[in-house]
Amino acid sequence: MYLRGSKWSMKRRRQPINFFRILLLLLLIAIGVYVNKVVIPTVPPPFVPTPTATRDPESYIAEAEGLFNQGKLLQAIELYQEAIRIKPDEPATFIALARVQVFAGQYKEAQTNTENALLLNPNNSMAHAVRGWALTQEEDYLAAEAVLKRALELDPNNGIAHAYYAELLGNMFLDNTGPFDAITMAGEESRVATTLAPNSLEAHRARAFILEITDNREEAVQEYQNAIAINGNIADLHLALGRTYKAMTVFDKAIEEFTLANTLNPADSTSALYISRTYASVGEFAKAAQYAEQAVKVAPTDPYLRGNWGVMLYKIPDWPSAVMQLSLAVNGGAAEDGQAIQPLTLTGDDTRLVEYFTTYALLLARMNRCGEALLVARLILGSVPTDETAVYNAQESMRICQNNLLTPSPLPQLSPTPGMTPTP
Repeated sequence: MYLRGSKWSMKRRRQPINFFRILLLLLLIAIGVYVNKVVIPTVPPPFVPTPTATRDPESYIAEAEGLFNQGKLLQAIELYQEAIRIKPDEPATFIALARVQVFAGQYKEAQTNTENALLLNPNNSMAHAVRGWALTQEEDYLAAEAVLKRALELDPNNGIAHAYYAELLGNMFLDNTGPFDAITMAGEESRVATTLAPNSLEAHRARAFILEITDNREEAVQEYQNAIAINGNIADLHLALGRTYKAMTVFDKAIEEFTLANTLNPADSTSALYISRTYASVGEFAKAAQYAEQAVKVAPTDPYLRGNWGVMLYKIPDWPSAVMQLSLAVNGGAAEDGQAIQPLTLTGDDTRLVEYFTTYALLLARMNRCGEALLVARLILGSVPTDETAVYNAQESMRICQNNLLTPSPLPQLSPTPGMTPTP
């Protein structure tokens, strides 16, 4: 039997395959795979900050070197530290950072970074050399000598290490420590340094320093100028050149160099102190007092700077302000912001220090504050009995006080220097 009209007929014709539809489906599948594998991984997830590409540490180092050449030591230090953060396994970067830190006066930090370099490479001659230089600046001469000898043992041709060793020997000579022939050795080391490293700032600096302390000042000036020609933006070099000019009594050039050093590094009180003393050398005490005050503002807890300011105020004269500053130097006290000022200890090694105490004793006597004056005078006689000038001034203070007892005289009416407001 046949069923007519049934849709289940076994004789129904099959539809032809649509190849275009198949190709379209394959294309869509391929596009999906591409998006999933290639596009999606490059798209940042929503609400997550886009990461910043890591900068090549070499670019930080190059920029840091440029800043050092411009005298921008603190900025150079920051960039070296950033380079180390990215690549902490490179000894040369730690050494370069430590070198700049010594120039910037960050001696402890420099030691730490040279030690970091030595952890990576214990036989790195330059790491030992810069560490020895940092120790020299902290006056740890015995440790510095051992470290610098190790640097030269590792590399006898390290000219910069020879320069650092020459500087150490020069400081030991001034400090009356070290080898008997320290200054002879220092001269030889400085000559070796300039031979091995003729383009090194440190080599010319060390040679100049040895020439300066041996009173070969004209040659020292030339060597300091050679160092400045390599990098004219290092304040320390201008301080040294100015110091040499001052010793040669070329005061105008000395002030010029000290002023340039002050401009390059206003955070260091040394330049203002040197300017103050140079003006005092030519009798310009008002200017001397101005720069002495500037030095105190940079380092308000330094009793040595307080003493210098007090002497300059005494010369103006501004006795009320002078006695206040000298009292802070001799007795200690509190700075304007409340920080503690430690008193100076009187020794005969520093003529300036002796001057602070003798000026204070004379000033107290002349202001008829004889109880205090006699105490200071006796301290001077007991502490520096072989200093003829100090002994004379102490005795003069006592004589003034004896005369005051016999014929009291009124205190001179002196007006403070404009701009200064001494506190009772």
